[in-house]
Amino acid sequence: MRQRTVMSMLGATLLAAATALLPAAPASGAGAPAGPQPPAEFGTDWHDPVTAAPPVPRPTGVRSCEVALAKAQFRDFTPYKGAYTPPKGCGDRWSAVVLRLDGSVKGRQYDRLGNLTLGGVEIFRTSTPQPSPDGITWSVEKDVTRYGDTLRRPGPVEMLIGNVVDDTYTGVIDVTVTLTFYAAPKDGPGPSADVPDRVIPLDTPSPALPRNSERILAEVYATGSGGGCEEYWYLSAPDAAPYSCKAPEGPHREVRISVDGRLAGIAAPFPTVWTGGWSNPFLWYVTPAPRAFDVKPVVYDLTPFAALLNDGRPHRIEVTVAGVPAGAPGWSTPTNLLLWQDEGREVVTGALTRHDTGAPDNSTAYKPGREHRLTTEAAHRLILAGYLDTSHGRVPTTVTRSLAHTSVHRWTDGETTDALTAHWTDDETVTSGRTVTRTHRTYAMDGETTLGAGDRLRTVLTLGDRADTVVLRSGARPAWTRLDDTYTGDATYTAGVPRDQRHAVGTTTERYRLHGSAGCYDRTLTAVQGTLTEDRRRC
Repeated sequence: MRQRTVMSMLGATLLAAATALLPAAPASGAGAPAGPQPPAEFGTDWHDPVTAAPPVPRPTGVRSCEVALAKAQFRDFTPYKGAYTPPKGCGDRWSAVVLRLDGSVKGRQYDRLGNLTLGGVEIFRTSTPQPSPDGITWSVEKDVTRYGDTLRRPGPVEMLIGNVVDDTYTGVIDVTVTLTFYAAPKDGPGPSADVPDRVIPLDTPSPALPRNSERILAEVYATGSGGGCEEYWYLSAPDAAPYSCKAPEGPHREVRISVDGRLAGIAAPFPTVWTGGWSNPFLWYVTPAPRAFDVKPVVYDLTPFAALLNDGRPHRIEVTVAGVPAGAPGWSTPTNLLLWQDEGREVVTGALTRHDTGAPDNSTAYKPGREHRLTTEAAHRLILAGYLDTSHGRVPTTVTRSLAHTSVHRWTDGETTDALTAHWTDDETVTSGRTVTRTHRTYAMDGETTLGAGDRLRTVLTLGDRADTVVLRSGARPAWTRLDDTYTGDATYTAGVPRDQRHAVGTTTERYRLHGSAGCYDRTLTAVQGTLTEDRRRC
């Protein structure tokens, strides 16, 4: 992914709901010693990339087994190909499986997007940090327990981090990926109810599905990337507005999934900012934006369509991104179907009883002037309902999802000032039998890039990834979580000169808070001129 220069302005002159909570961490706040003193400006090296997100919880007191999944150096667009064999010493049902990527790179390189598939199932999507001349290392962990069906079988492994290495861009990306399996206790419960029985990649439009599915989810690793305008889709403007990135319908995007041409799910894509984003890599050298290293999939509950998909006939399942200009590249939407099966029935029947798609609303208003202004308002609502006659009785399911997007985009002629204030909400309620799960997701972006005197380029940016989830069962509230991952950054450098003449300065802070019925996690990281000056835990 090539970073844009001032979001193309220099062309004219880059718990989650299912997050598990960690036990409370010891406080290290008010009485903690001050961190190291930062230099006056960025040098040739800086702290290795680090995020405030919690590590993946790992079981204790059980046997663990480690499997090497991939080890490669990426210099071009040649994928790594290997073979996977399940571990022998930890059984075939696990209490947890943790994927870990360890990477290193040095020299000069852009941010790059990567993905890893096992048996055709995408299990990990990531992007890379930009290196220092002296080199950096970083690591990413992900809970991949839900892919147990795939992990129980040998299969091909393919990983790609597309890269370009030449006389200018010298950074070779070196990665190692491992899986650690934690055996299920012999006298403990079976696999978690959150682990599906089958995982099927949507590598054909009409996959063959088992006929006894009683719950069906689809997960879509939707990313706008590739260096073009769809990498910055939230800044695009209709043809009437004099802006460098054009889209006839403006900046609103919506990830949709359909079954046989009927809308089956809607979602707001997360506005991921890669580590070259907003034309200012000094914002991301130490602290990446939320989700940049661990791209989380959009998840849809397709259970109201289960009776139709269980009928033994082929059905066309498709994913599209609404709002993308016709023929424009940049979006990737690999998709997996997650299925839970009824062990007591060979065929589960039922019906889709309600399909209310509503009319999507998307309006933009452009106001010309010394400061151009584009205001966008969009909304969409989908209600689905159905029932299944299972071996444990009739189970009705209702899915309601509502999206809303508001943004104000301001820029000057030549785009020497480029600013956006945007807010997305994605609300979902799933009622299955006597269990109701409500999730309220909010994504926020508020930033401005300016090119001032002496070609000093400054970016000030705040990003938010927030989600509240509550589970109600027969009136009780057995589980709830509240996530707030907030990033703030302010960085300035001299544009258009060699790296050693940029005189860059920058301060970034990430605070990741995850509270709920299972505990509390609260961590803050602050970096100044590439030096980590604060690492505070409050729970």
